[in-house]
Amino acid sequence: MGKHSRKESIYRINSSNIEKRGKQMKKLEEYVRSIPDFPEPGIIFRDITTILQDPDGLHLAIDGILRDLEGVDFDVVVGPESRGFIFGVPVAYALHKGFVPVRKKGKLPCKTVAMEYELEYGSAVIEMHADSIKPGQKVVIVDDLIATGGTTEAMIRLIENLGGEVVKICFVMELAGLHGRDRLEEYPVDSLITYEGK
Repeated sequence: MGKHSRKESIYRINSSNIEKRGKQMKKLEEYVRSIPDFPEPGIIFRDITTILQDPDGLHLAIDGILRDLEGVDFDVVVGPESRGFIFGVPVAYALHKGFVPVRKKGKLPCKTVAMEYELEYGSAVIEMHADSIKPGQKVVIVDDLIATGGTTEAMIRLIENLGGEVVKICFVMELAGLHGRDRLEEYPVDSLITYEGK
């Protein structure tokens, strides 16, 4: 009887936490400004500047990522230029971890490793310092958005080439219609807000 009651209590607590998180993420979504036909006709641009400029919105986003990282054992946060910096640095600071920037080609001053990846039209190159990830380090990637997943996939390859292990990937927003999560199916992925379209 006692065990049964304890299970019921745990279930109620978990259900309450899930419901609370759902309300918080719905509130976070209200801070996102949706702009139709930008940067081209037929595209809905999800603008995060309205999250950043409001203290409550910013706290909701950072606190949401921190909740997704509860119980995750890792050593360092990696984030891409430039919005991955915005969300990744406060997460690293809050958890007393280091932060490693991933930048566009030619922006880092010391020896780098590079990875080319495909865009819709053409390709792009990202770089990390060659000594930024140590072999065996456990890595969390933080970024603002997952669309096609191409940039994140390239970051994973860079990290793994340096001997790191990606243990978690966190996004603020996800455009589910572009199926970026499918490219990352071997890794734990969380997003705070999911849009079903593109």
